[in-house]
Amino acid sequence: MNIVILDGYTTNPGDLSWDFLRQFGEVTVYDRTKPAEIVERCKDAQIVVINKTPLTKTEIDQMPKLQFVALLSTGYNVVDGAYLREKGIPLSNIPSYSTNAVAQLVFAFLTAFCNRVAQHSDAVRAGEWSACADFCFWKAPLTELSGKTLGIIGFGKIGQKVADIAEAFDMRILASSGHETDQSHRKNFSWATTEEIAEQADFITLHCPLTPQTQGLVNAEFLARCKKTAYLINTSRGPVVDDRALADALNAGRIAGAGLDVLSVEPPKSDNPLLTAKNCLITPHIAWAAYETRARLLGIFKENIKAFCDGHPIHVVN
Repeated sequence: MNIVILDGYTTNPGDLSWDFLRQFGEVTVYDRTKPAEIVERCKDAQIVVINKTPLTKTEIDQMPKLQFVALLSTGYNVVDGAYLREKGIPLSNIPSYSTNAVAQLVFAFLTAFCNRVAQHSDAVRAGEWSACADFCFWKAPLTELSGKTLGIIGFGKIGQKVADIAEAFDMRILASSGHETDQSHRKNFSWATTEEIAEQADFITLHCPLTPQTQGLVNAEFLARCKKTAYLINTSRGPVVDDRALADALNAGRIAGAGLDVLSVEPPKSDNPLLTAKNCLITPHIAWAAYETRARLLGIFKENIKAFCDGHPIHVVN
């Protein structure tokens, strides 16, 4: 098999290894691939591996030897999966590898807003504690998660893991999902509409896939329903949120803050309004990037390649 990886750097910048692939054939790894380079690099490939490099009908039609497309991600909206299916080419993703890591970042954002650790550490380093007349001080209101309402939009494995952690903090949980399952084992849990979550939640966290129905879900109308004291967390997909609407709401004080690991365009353009919005924490799409998480990803990826080579592809999403 001729295996070509088009954008391997973010998955493996050098701290992991691709050597396991060589048992399946000849391997070529590119750190990054521009759209104009895709066809030339893949013209002889039987297996094409991508993370975020788009693969459309135009490119697919110019890959005569293509037999399998393997993703290094869970999301598969960058690939024309329907066209691959027409051609009898399976498309496999990496399911459930980042559940714990994403949930961990959600609570990193939540506790950042509640405890203001960085702000107070900076103040101490600036000498404010040394000059203080009292044994303690605080630069902003501090709050507990206990008793607060967490709204979870999208209740798959990640959303449920977030709910597990929220229970440990004694939070009330509202969840919205296209498929409601039995959650009677949870305390302080209720199913709710997205409108009810907007109106009632102190913290709102997004864990829904990007679909025509969820694109722009958090828009000006949604944000107008939110409490002024509410915080929005997005670790799902950037286009679920209307960047301009959120920036306007933050700058006008219509919501208290936002923690974002994803934006509508990545990397963001320098004029993205969220980059200068008030009370907005932004991380560069790193919820999945822990060493352990990426190692787990490559383990599942190896299973996908082996299963295809054995004639029974798994984790097929088209």
